[in-house]
Amino acid sequence: MLAGAELFCDQRLVSHLPPPPPPELPDRLLQAGAGRRIIMHGMHSVSDSLSFAVCEDGELVHSLCLSPDDGIEENIGEPYDFELPYRAGEHPVEPMFSEDPYPLPFHPLELGELALRAFFGFIVEGKIEPDDIDPLDVHLHAFRVADPTGREQAERTARCSPGNRGAAHGRHTAHARRVVTFDAGRATGNRRKSLTVIMILGA
Repeated sequence: MLAGAELFCDQRLVSHLPPPPPPELPDRLLQAGAGRRIIMHGMHSVSDSLSFAVCEDGELVHSLCLSPDDGIEENIGEPYDFELPYRAGEHPVEPMFSEDPYPLPFHPLELGELALRAFFGFIVEGKIEPDDIDPLDVHLHAFRVADPTGREQAERTARCSPGNRGAAHGRHTAHARRVVTFDAGRATGNRRKSLTVIMILGA
């Protein structure tokens, strides 16, 4: 389904809501995506936020970023077919813990799962369709890359300091969603707070 694709999963990109525009992507991604399609997808269950973007040869074609707290932060380009019923209000959210209506016409994570299926052929949560790929069948190798200068770790520590936690979209709260992580050729279930995927398609 995704022949020739290159997959990038990077915690350093999780905080980008909305997704960074093409010129602000790391150089390694821009080089790998030259003349190709780049798909960026991120979900965060603590803040119920969703962001995804599609770039063709360095040009942003469509992006959507929203959360119940901040509303629609970015909406560029024509929506894809899988978005239309949600944008039309056909999948309202039933409030569970409050009488107040949900601030959005749909739940961002539900649309995020459909985006995963449309872009990558699998979902993390929800009803599995016959044509869905089982991510547990896809074996990948994971690598931990360290910055020898220590600059990146210092910046991450500064972002996670008590004074900055409010701007981190709740990354350090106890709530989490279940996602799939891959390690040394075997897939394992783990508890994570967010999922960010960048895939580059094309020859």
